[in-house]
Amino acid sequence: MKINKSILLAAIVGLSSFARLAAEPLKIGYSDWPGWVAWEIGIKKGWFKEAGVDVEFVWMDYVKSMEAYAAGKLDAVSVTNGDALVTGATGKPSVCILINDFSNGNDMIVAKGEYKTLKDLKGKTIALEEGFVEHLLLLKGLELNGMAESDITIKNTPTNSTPQVFASGEVDAIGAWQPNSGQALKLVPGSKPVFTSKDVPGLIYDGLFCDRDSVKTRRSDWLKVVKVWEKIAEYLANEDNTDEALAILSERVGVKPAEYEPLLAGTKILSSKEALKAWEKADGLGSIYGSTKVVDDFNVKYKVYEKPADVDSYLDPSLFKEVMDK
Repeated sequence: MKINKSILLAAIVGLSSFARLAAEPLKIGYSDWPGWVAWEIGIKKGWFKEAGVDVEFVWMDYVKSMEAYAAGKLDAVSVTNGDALVTGATGKPSVCILINDFSNGNDMIVAKGEYKTLKDLKGKTIALEEGFVEHLLLLKGLELNGMAESDITIKNTPTNSTPQVFASGEVDAIGAWQPNSGQALKLVPGSKPVFTSKDVPGLIYDGLFCDRDSVKTRRSDWLKVVKVWEKIAEYLANEDNTDEALAILSERVGVKPAEYEPLLAGTKILSSKEALKAWEKADGLGSIYGSTKVVDDFNVKYKVYEKPADVDSYLDPSLFKEVMDK
């Protein structure tokens, strides 16, 4: 049988390219949020090497990590379920293969000392980044307190700038996540959180959102990443590891362990059982499906993007469930 040399050569080149691609480390962007800083435990302890997966974690500013993912420079990015939808609508769709946590107090509406509750902010000005998760948090807070968005004035402000704007006296309150919310509390004596993500658990899920093609072609590698995360979650759940964990996490972000402890406490790292529950398809904030639908409705309403997203296409519990079955 005659073999066409050009076809053979093309096949060899194609296989060579595939092999080279498969040999490259998975590049994962992560940033300053306790549920993602937690990856540092697996890095420091060599658990990825032990699992037989080559991973390169790239430490980045949160927004820059989303931009890098959209530009194809990362195989996965650590983001909230809502921001994954935004990145997908404006840049590059992804799929969540594991849930790290949900915010449990680190996202805050912080007000000056004279305001005791969110209701006290009626007629006042709040600085936050419109279209981002703190905007959604504020709306949920207003809803639960029988108020409307028209009851307050929003000053559109980049989240990283909210502590300084708050300290300047230009506004009565701000919406921000840690570490920005913590900085605001330090800068304005007597200030306090009047509404936080702890009041609406499940509103903000944080996960690992991956390139969809990469999940298909390198599924075995991503399964190993999920397996390492479960090892990290189990490690964090053991109180005997608290001191060592705080030392590792605080070193990554350049603060003292004692300073990092409340940040970790404001993040609900999900156990395997809790994660399985969150992966169940249902309405409401107890399910990542329900939560993501809430965020999608918010994004469309506030014209973050035009059309509703196909929420299900952004969520894939199969890898997590496969790891749990083993």
